[in-house]
Amino acid sequence: MAEFLNAAAVVALLAVGIGLLRILRGPSDVDRIMSAQLLGTGGIAAVLLAGAATGEAGADDLALLIALLAPFAAAAFAREADASRRDDR
Repeated sequence: MAEFLNAAAVVALLAVGIGLLRILRGPSDVDRIMSAQLLGTGGIAAVLLAGAATGEAGADDLALLIALLAPFAAAAFAREADASRRDDR
């Protein structure tokens, strides 16, 4: 069972990696903001899966911390994108 959970964690990390590429190359700001949300969601999934595979109790706390910080990161990213759009006008 631990092998399956580790494999699922790797798949979640691959999705996070694809999201990082989309942030760097995304054609629009909306794509970049959605990818920032994907980073939070994928990070939570990877931490929870790896924690369940290893039996590490602190993984739940780390996942909760990521869940609390991810919306703030996305809001800051959206605010910066909006400010740069206003400067282009």
